[in-house]
Amino acid sequence: MTKTTTRTLRPRTLSVRAGTARTGFSETSEAIFMNSGFVYATAEEAEQSFDGTLDRMVYSRFKNPTVAMFEDRLAAIEGAEACRATASGMAAVHAAILCQLKAGDRVVAPRALFGSCTWIINDLLPRFGVLPVFVDGTDLDQWRAALAQPTAVVFLETPSNPTLEIIDLSAVAELAHRAGAKVVVDNVFATPILQSPLHLGADVVVYSATKHIDGQGRCLGGAILGSAEFCNDVLGPYLRHTGPALSPFNAWTLLKGLETLDLRIERHCANALKVATFLESRPEIARVLYPGLTSHPQHDLAKRQMTGFGGIVAFALKGGKDAAYTLLNGLDVIDISNNLGDAKSLACHPWTTTHQRLSPEAKQAQGITEGLIRLSVGLEDADDLIDDLALALEKVL
Repeated sequence: MTKTTTRTLRPRTLSVRAGTARTGFSETSEAIFMNSGFVYATAEEAEQSFDGTLDRMVYSRFKNPTVAMFEDRLAAIEGAEACRATASGMAAVHAAILCQLKAGDRVVAPRALFGSCTWIINDLLPRFGVLPVFVDGTDLDQWRAALAQPTAVVFLETPSNPTLEIIDLSAVAELAHRAGAKVVVDNVFATPILQSPLHLGADVVVYSATKHIDGQGRCLGGAILGSAEFCNDVLGPYLRHTGPALSPFNAWTLLKGLETLDLRIERHCANALKVATFLESRPEIARVLYPGLTSHPQHDLAKRQMTGFGGIVAFALKGGKDAAYTLLNGLDVIDISNNLGDAKSLACHPWTTTHQRLSPEAKQAQGITEGLIRLSVGLEDADDLIDDLALALEKVL
């Protein structure tokens, strides 16, 4: 039983209300349907359920009531026609790309990507006869040259992980569509609160819901959003038969995360700007990368296509790896962790963790240096975070 309205609701209301489907018990909080399967009144009903005559739940690998609520709510916030959830963010990236490809296709992507995304495009796809092409994501001339040939998929992150490069979504989408490509955007750093890739020309948006959507380090999850045709006819069979299904319990947890996402992102952004401004003033630091700083090379572009600048700050220490380790080991409030988008502030050393498997040359090409630290700024008092960083920086020679 679902309460419906004909009114057009605002995103903050949708983040709390959209997709809710109540049972006959009229519960306030969404129910968790942990069952794997469903029963049929007759053999004929089972046949009709499998041949598509009846639109109903068949098996939780295909569709589940709790997962469907999460998908519907996120789609409403994103402004997408449809959403499909997955067991993790990388399952979402993998499925969103692979479901569209065949041998002989080309995929164009920026060099600045999360390490696992680089592996999928550079190492996995060529095994199946797909050609990867990498460009400097901030250089439209390189995009133009790469997309002068027919292309199946363009995959990108903006802001990128971990160096926070900003890519001109509208310009790249236009070039990609001329080449016949579908544009898949990893929108994790921006979240649906700060950036709307579908409104800027993208065809598909992917999330690691593990990050800000949960935002409290409780569970894994992923999501893929796009048109109903794409989600049902292209992506749907791929997910159904490969099985990266999201747990109903995790879906319920992510539903609860969506209810507070807008409020948390506002605090993440405010704290990150304070912390980034502080870090930029320190002599131990060679460079601070945060789209909200005027020193960021794509600051003006970020202002045009984002409504806020996110909670991730990257900064490079002058003393390289030794200085980075000294700072990380000197932190008391901020934890060392490779996760991000959490209520707790988390810091990591990309050279030796998230991007460790890349060659030194590949890391340098992405702007990752041995002194770079990625800081996911949490919901604590910003002054406590600044004090923690200041004390740790005093130990850096």
